[in-house]
Amino acid sequence: MAKLTHIDDQGRARMVDVSDKPATAREAVAAGLVRMAPETLALALGGGGKKGDVRAVAEIAGVMAAKRTSELIPMCHPLVLSKVAVEVVEAPEGLAVTARVKTTGPTGVEMEALTAVSVACLTIYDMLKAADKAMTIEAVRLLEKSGGASGDFRRDGP
Repeated sequence: MAKLTHIDDQGRARMVDVSDKPATAREAVAAGLVRMAPETLALALGGGGKKGDVRAVAEIAGVMAAKRTSELIPMCHPLVLSKVAVEVVEAPEGLAVTARVKTTGPTGVEMEALTAVSVACLTIYDMLKAADKAMTIEAVRLLEKSGGASGDFRRDGP
């Protein structure tokens, strides 16, 4: 069974000591979906929202969130990110969000990618909630990660 890295021998939460780990190239990709009514999707794609361009604002919010992950998730290390790309695209059932995050450092960027997707999805909801409070945020997940001692990961399937 895998050992949890953020729990010490006494069962207390701790930040992992990465001071002796080498700086290596790290990358992570995460995705999520905001499911909505077709009319709400049309409103989002038409750019007629009262709060501005839904996709553009969500993409910016995702980038900002990735950069602040260590302020939101207690045991995350502050990282210097070399790339954060968030993309919001039309999907048959709503808006799909993907985030790609890169760094060169002693720890991975999975949480930064997941945080970017989560906040971008929440921003979409916020911007469209006046039209559709029944929207759902679904399938926020890590798609792939590379670099580090734990090796590479690629999700099989959606």
